[in-house]
Amino acid sequence: MANTSSRTLRLLSLLQTRRYWPGEELATQLRISPRTLRRDVDRLRELGYPIQAQRGVAGGYQLAAGTALPPLVVDDEEAVALALGLQSAAQSAVEGIADSSVRALAKVVQVMPARLRRRVQALGAMTVPSSWEGAAAAPAVDPGVLTTMALACRDTERIRFSYIGANGQQADRHVEPHRLVQLGRRWYLVGYDLNRNGWRSYRLDRLAGPRATGTRFRPRELPAADAAAFVRAGIDSVRYGYDIEVIVEAPAEAVSERIGRWVTVSPVSAARCRVTMTADALEWPIMGLGLVGAEFEVISPPELADQLRDWGARFSRATRPSPDPGPSPDPGPSPDPGPSPDPGPSPDPGPSQDPGPRRSADPG
Repeated sequence: MANTSSRTLRLLSLLQTRRYWPGEELATQLRISPRTLRRDVDRLRELGYPIQAQRGVAGGYQLAAGTALPPLVVDDEEAVALALGLQSAAQSAVEGIADSSVRALAKVVQVMPARLRRRVQALGAMTVPSSWEGAAAAPAVDPGVLTTMALACRDTERIRFSYIGANGQQADRHVEPHRLVQLGRRWYLVGYDLNRNGWRSYRLDRLAGPRATGTRFRPRELPAADAAAFVRAGIDSVRYGYDIEVIVEAPAEAVSERIGRWVTVSPVSAARCRVTMTADALEWPIMGLGLVGAEFEVISPPELADQLRDWGARFSRATRPSPDPGPSPDPGPSPDPGPSPDPGPSPDPGPSQDPGPRRSADPG
């Protein structure tokens, strides 16, 4: 039975590597008879894999698209590439893709051999993201932290970790994890803090050394509509940073294409829109508004208008031509050197020699 199962997995792996396999070639690869191959194909069909067969002398098999995604079989290199791709997608600003990527990454890492997990960690640590928006975003979250938290939430397993609070103090936390939430450009963990006997949200970029305890727990009732609402309520109760509102002289669709992933854009008219955002500092909003490439008016806060004037003045000075030095200053009259010394009478050259009558050239 074990041999049959391993052979069936090998058959599935081969079907995923090529669009079409001739039956005879496929049986040769597996070192089985065509009759055994047909039985193995039937087993895969019973498991939900849509395998199409073509009869005849040149007949063969191919794995087709079905109504649901069946389990896939990947080799070592494909598993590493898949994990790295999911790590990158987990940091993506594409709406809705990050949460799904974390869940998929947790499933892959859970079954990945230790040797492959070390390769993924090394490649992830030594790879620098090249996207500009990634560099300008909030501090990156360790993918290992994301996957550990995702697994703990799924398995209802208590975890311990070190956390740096908003006051800069570090403390150990013992938490019953509930959900991961991506809000804006940050990841949060929502959980019940056993040391403080209350629900809390934690920024994952401030969290380090998460470790599962092996202790399961019964999920508690969250005092909010959902985890995202709980995180929003916590942020609203502790206001920080700047609430920015700007009127942009451009259609809402055009502005959304440029910076819509980081801000809220609402149309005012066909050619104007309102842009609102919350930011810890003003540098990124200024750069983002510059990317729009349109005129805009600052509604609030006044600090944004002040910083824009400062930036504008410095940028203007950077492009101003050097001032013309103008004509050289007049040095004034030269000082009088005084009377020149008398050189005395000039020597008499004597009578000049008479050259005689001047003759014109004879034209002949």
